[in-house]
Amino acid sequence: MAIDYTEEGLEANIERSLLESGYRQRRLEGEALKAFQEHAIDVEMLFEFLQKTQSKKMERLKTIYGAKFEKRFLHRLEQELNRRGVIDCIRHGIKDRGVSLRLVYNKPPSKLNKMLIENYESNIFTVSRQVYYSSTHNNSLDTVLFINGLPVVIMELKNQFTGQTVEHAKLQFQKDRDPKELLFQPKKRVAVYFAVDTDEVWMTTMLNKEQTFFLPFNRGNQGGKGNPVIYNNYRTSYLWNSVLQRDSLLDILFRFVYIEKKDVKDATGKVIDEKKIVIFPRYHQLDVVRKVEQDVQENYVGNNYLVQHSAGSGKTNSISWLSHRLAKVHDENNEAIFDSIIVITDRRVLDKQLQDAIYQLEHEAGVVQKIDEDSNQLAEAIQNKTRIIITTLQKFPFIIEKVGEFARGKYGIIIDEAHSSQGGKASTAMTSILSDKSLEDAYEADKVMEEELNDTEEKIVETIEKSGKQNNISFFAFTATPKPKTIEKFGTPNADGIPEPFHVYSMRQAIEEGFILDVLQNYVTYETFYKVEKSIHEDPEVAKRKAAKEIARFVSLHPHSIAQKTAIIVEHYRQVTQHKIDGKAKAMLVTRSRLHAVRYKRAFDDYIKKQNYDDLKTLVAFSGTVDDDGVPYTEAEMNVINEAELPDKFSTDEYQVLIVAEKYQTGFDEPLLHTMYVDKPLSGIKAVQTLSRLNRTCRGKGDTFVLDFVNEPETIQNAFQDYYEVTGLNDVTDPNILYDLEYELGTMQVYTESEINAVSNLEFNGKLKNKQAQARLNPIIDQAVDRFKNELEEEEQDQFKSLATKFIRTYAFVLQIGPFTDVVLHKLYVYLNYMLRKLPKKPNERLYLADDVALEYYRNEKVFEGSIGLEQQGQVNLDGQQHGGSASNPEEEKEKLSSIIERMNERFGTEFDPQDKLSRDQLVEDMVQDEDLQERAKNNSMDNFAFTFEDRFMDFLIDRMTDRNFFQKMMENEEQRAFLMNEMKEEVYWRLREQ
Repeated sequence: MAIDYTEEGLEANIERSLLESGYRQRRLEGEALKAFQEHAIDVEMLFEFLQKTQSKKMERLKTIYGAKFEKRFLHRLEQELNRRGVIDCIRHGIKDRGVSLRLVYNKPPSKLNKMLIENYESNIFTVSRQVYYSSTHNNSLDTVLFINGLPVVIMELKNQFTGQTVEHAKLQFQKDRDPKELLFQPKKRVAVYFAVDTDEVWMTTMLNKEQTFFLPFNRGNQGGKGNPVIYNNYRTSYLWNSVLQRDSLLDILFRFVYIEKKDVKDATGKVIDEKKIVIFPRYHQLDVVRKVEQDVQENYVGNNYLVQHSAGSGKTNSISWLSHRLAKVHDENNEAIFDSIIVITDRRVLDKQLQDAIYQLEHEAGVVQKIDEDSNQLAEAIQNKTRIIITTLQKFPFIIEKVGEFARGKYGIIIDEAHSSQGGKASTAMTSILSDKSLEDAYEADKVMEEELNDTEEKIVETIEKSGKQNNISFFAFTATPKPKTIEKFGTPNADGIPEPFHVYSMRQAIEEGFILDVLQNYVTYETFYKVEKSIHEDPEVAKRKAAKEIARFVSLHPHSIAQKTAIIVEHYRQVTQHKIDGKAKAMLVTRSRLHAVRYKRAFDDYIKKQNYDDLKTLVAFSGTVDDDGVPYTEAEMNVINEAELPDKFSTDEYQVLIVAEKYQTGFDEPLLHTMYVDKPLSGIKAVQTLSRLNRTCRGKGDTFVLDFVNEPETIQNAFQDYYEVTGLNDVTDPNILYDLEYELGTMQVYTESEINAVSNLEFNGKLKNKQAQARLNPIIDQAVDRFKNELEEEEQDQFKSLATKFIRTYAFVLQIGPFTDVVLHKLYVYLNYMLRKLPKKPNERLYLADDVALEYYRNEKVFEGSIGLEQQGQVNLDGQQHGGSASNPEEEKEKLSSIIERMNERFGTEFDPQDKLSRDQLVEDMVQDEDLQERAKNNSMDNFAFTFEDRFMDFLIDRMTDRNFFQKMMENEEQRAFLMNEMKEEVYWRLREQ
């Protein structure tokens, strides 16, 4: 007999497994199907359940309603489902004319109540295949799972052997399922939608056409995405063999799923609406909570558990669910294992989220108590055996002391890694007077303070070790980046006696699944940034007076030249970052110390004001008071907002860049954060925690970017290795590789230049926005697709796809650095983006969709060209032509940038290097910023200006006097100094004239 490799074969196998576990087969047809299409409820099964379990109550309703009983009861049920949602109705039943009815019975915690057991066993679980859910069209759902007639799970199934994958299942939900249909309306019926193939599972709780957002629901495979091979079964069989089994599904519906309420704010931060989202646990969340609970039931109190879950993986929800379940877990004698669960965290959101979630689960207030007063309040809560207590790290030593005193009590302590750096509570009392210190001294002082205040894990471990082993306490530590001491203290010994985490959801898996972003994908060090910029410009022949200005925008000239780095950051943000995430992207600047943060904030505000930019505002975050040359600064005063308002304010459209000094480097979630500028040495866990601020996903966010002025790539690579596992940092990218790729692609003769131009015309003339005109795109692309299919061998097809994908990735990366104005390459980039979507795919082959920032940049180039600082003041193009500035400026001598230093070396026998060229440019920048020179340049001819310039030149040189070889040589050799002064004079004059 031939193997059935069809989609129906997978459906049948899933159905068979569920039937064997206690589900009933249900074919919806005839009158039953009509009723389902009208009410989105299997009416027959619902009434069968109600009649069997609550017959007396049903008789009362029949007496009240008479002949119209069924119609009126269904009307009331639909009212409640539509108002409260299916989850709340399942948990707490409904009331109709004074009659309380249960719609589903959960499994009782004990076997003492026979009636509860009987009612629970009377739940009707049904599985229906090919459900035609609407009378207006012929669309069907692959598989629907019902409990007592209520549809709670919908699955779309695909089998790779038919050429379709889980991606096609997602598209089916997005394109073929109308969210306006009663069955698909949020909260009212279905709890979760699963897209499934034989290898992967993805889920969503809300259908919203193309905007539907799917989350992975996979077990993980050797530290990465996907699922492991299962002997004699599908990789995804855990879904129906475990997760969707009757008791498991009831447990999820009664004790996991809840409605998260989020405020919807306008651009000013004002709350204008409330968004409600059904939260269904992801697999790793479900798995860790159940495994911890099971281990506690088997081994009772006195054990430690380390949960290593990647940043951004939903630890807040995991902690909420675990807190609730541990507070209710009982032993075999039906006695509570813990008197209180104490959660150690500084996240304000956890307190609110816990209370909201637990109220939905139990309809009971007061289960959670937040300790926001003194230690007496905490002691009272512990003594009163409050079920869940939320408190801060600062009270941790007191907690250990108190729970030790209450010897008869048993406690579970959950430690949340997101600690004091966000609120800065531990730091706010520390005020460092730095008026007589240099920036380096400030950095060293703040570094010591950081180490003292923020080594949370070590503090906790030390406190526990001092108190000794306490058999009445179990510790549950959640962290993405455990230190060796943490693993040693909280880890579970393996077969060799070596401690290891109890449960792991790795950063690698989270990244590969697309749940968080890879922050190292576009990680550029200062040196790389400069090299790519230099490579883009290819040492062109440019006007000499423009040369220093161009480099000054993109190269930091001195470790503490805050003004120069500010210019680089602001211009990069405005050229690249601000066009990300539909124009809502934000950036963070990580500084070395609080004094650095203060000076950066002032430099940013000064630069933004000077450039007349009205689309960029900054906030600064640091603790305490900083004294800079006798002037005290606080965060609140510099921001002109209260400290507590900062996170909410930063999320609005009003602010774009957050400047931080330790504060907000960890425990801060802002999905719109796209770019990070690093001006601080980072290593180890601190590097991982800091850079992970960027990894949160949101709609429209396809990548991140880091520009690091300080750290070596190897340092960052090593920091991530233990948690990251596979992905490395980029080497220096030479933009010239694009020309090599363009040539190789062209030789394969898949497309023509005229086809590329035709697509480009449609794209940039705005014609693709016209739905009717979109039809013109397909026949253009189809010509190349036919050549690809008919004229290339399979190996050549793979090569073409690989080259095209590499071209797109490289091009998008180069545009992260700055504008790369090669129109021919950009046309090819646009063309390949469309073409790759239409090329035939192999089973399991992912479709690569490039980041649209390149398209957005070029689409909007004419719109924002005039407002970019570089272009306003005269941008240097590859052809040496300038844009902006005065049209009456005379044509000046052109010279290669690198030759300036070379001529000095030849003439004076010196050994200056390119870094000395930067020192020379720094001197120019000092002069250009001088107000007196500005005034004289604007009001005098070049010859008259020369007198003032030569008088002042020595002053600027002395100001820049350091131990650097370049400045010393200038001071010692009068002839060299005169040469340099004359070489710079005209450049400074014309730059000042342009301002």
